Amino acid sequence: MKSPYFKRNIIILLFVALCSTFNSCATAQSPNKKQQYKVAVCDWMILKRQKLGAFGLAGEIKADGIELDMGGLGSRPTFDSKLGDPIERQKFLDKSKETGVGISSIAMSGFYAQSFAKRETIVPMIEDCVKAMKDMKVKVAYLPLGTESDLVKNPELRPIIVERLKWAGKQVGKIGGVIAIETSLNATEEKKLLEEIDSKYIKSSFNFANAVDNGRDIVAELKILGKKHLGQIHASNTDKVWLENDTAIDMPKIKQTLDEIKWSGWLIVERSRDVTQVHNVKANYGANVAYLKKIFQN
Repeated sequence: MKSPYFKRNIIILLFVALCSTFNSCATAQSPNKKQQYKVAVCDWMILKRQKLGAFGLAGEIKADGIELDMGGLGSRPTFDSKLGDPIERQKFLDKSKETGVGISSIAMSGFYAQSFAKRETIVPMIEDCVKAMKDMKVKVAYLPLGTESDLVKNPELRPIIVERLKWAGKQVGKIGGVIAIETSLNATEEKKLLEEIDSKYIKSSFNFANAVDNGRDIVAELKILGKKHLGQIHASNTDKVWLENDTAIDMPKIKQTLDEIKWSGWLIVERSRDVTQVHNVKANYGANVAYLKKIFQN
């Protein structure tokens, strides 16, 4: 007959083993702590537009993700994109998983120079982008209205832009995504534009550089737009100095403001390169990513 001490010891050992197993499973299955703010870099600005190497480089500089471009445009009817090819698209998804570097958004950077208002082929362009979003499970697309659809310089384009964005909102809404637009308007006017478009699937891609270049207060602008209208943030200035040395941007105060309005999302580094070493990708983007993470993730 086994002693009660022996039975007790067996029970204790089983309990310890079960606890150990549970903890191991919990660690393996629990996702990493969700960050309120994640930091990405534009693949075209790190000279890796639609290249698999963008993930490795972003990982090397400790970015959480990349803003993946749809590709060149020029006179083509739609973007010169690899993302429509299932085999090529899977390579991007596999590389993202392998490196642990996510995709913050899919960018239509071709509209920096091309006119969203006048371009005759925006239907296949938007459809291609939305399909890429759906297939890659990316929730945000970036659409800069650029120089050709600048609503400050060309206010007469407003009706057609509103009409086209209403349509685009319906397309991206089908997949529960968002198109984040960048305009040259101040926050008050941009908010009016978004209210006129009247789609929860069209939001603002707020760019610090636009605010600074036009003498606007970033904190005040963010408060005006509010959580409802912010889709993503291009959290950099024009090229001059690194973000940590930029006296025009009070990053701790910006974080405090975003905390107060309870926004969460992607902060994307586009520029803020040190002009004395503008071509040093790793140094420039590494420094800016590190600074944003220091402020927003600590």
